[in-house]
Amino acid sequence: MERILIIDDSPTQADFLRSILCHNYDITIVNVAEEGLRCAKDGSFSLILLDVVMPGMDGFVLLKKLQEEVVTRHTPVILITSLADEASEERGLTLGAVDYIRKPFRDSIVLARVNTHVKLYCYRIQVEQQAMVDQLTGVANRRRYDICCRNKWQDAIRLKAPISLCMFDIDKFKLYNDTFGHPAGDRVLAEVAQSVSRLLRRSTDFFARYGGEEFVAILLGDDAETAFSHMRKVRAAVEDKKIPHNSDTSPWVTVSVGGVTVRPRYGDSYDTYLKIADTMLYDAKRFGRNQVVWSNEHMEQLREK
Repeated sequence: MERILIIDDSPTQADFLRSILCHNYDITIVNVAEEGLRCAKDGSFSLILLDVVMPGMDGFVLLKKLQEEVVTRHTPVILITSLADEASEERGLTLGAVDYIRKPFRDSIVLARVNTHVKLYCYRIQVEQQAMVDQLTGVANRRRYDICCRNKWQDAIRLKAPISLCMFDIDKFKLYNDTFGHPAGDRVLAEVAQSVSRLLRRSTDFFARYGGEEFVAILLGDDAETAFSHMRKVRAAVEDKKIPHNSDTSPWVTVSVGGVTVRPRYGDSYDTYLKIADTMLYDAKRFGRNQVVWSNEHMEQLREK
């Protein structure tokens, strides 16, 4: 059930709006503007119904603050007010409100407009989510990775926590495509991606398709030994699927993995450590493929084989 936040200094008015909407939505009521702003930052609301005339911070000021916050700037806001002049309506819409309902209002009009804007919001979220997913493999795509990697890096700096960057590559994938055809190659990409993603489901894990047959993973909070051990299990899980391959490395489809674990500090470059992970991947291939090669916090190399 979609959540709606009602910010209105009148408990009577807020309860009346709740009675109209409660059968279709999960309603939260706040009677003070400042508290409404704090509540909205939860980021879980599909729509905000905002009164304009309130003591202290009025609805126009609160709307402007909502538009300035990263978490709330895209949450649709409907202004519900007794101000009936066109200048107030123009001001509200200019500040970013998606609709403007004058009091007194009809129940059916409020419900219809709320339904419309919640549906539009949900559709936009769905489109945005689809734009962040690799359609072939079902995992995060490069666009989402480009956004997420910087956020994870900043989280590691702020929390003073270790972060691991890993690069995956399907071994001799061009040979697989040449032997079995590109449709079969597409199925392998999807199967490998799903096998890996099933083992990287913690809230601190991130996994994405980097491009072609390459994938990238980010693990936040694990030390080098833990991350290295986990990636060995991931590599083995792909091999254990026993997807036939015409390769001199293995009779099965396998992956090579390179990674690095670091405790980043302000000023450290994410790209520098991603290059180290890529170098470890190169070493994994150079040492015979189908293995994990890692660099720990002391730049010491850990090898699986």
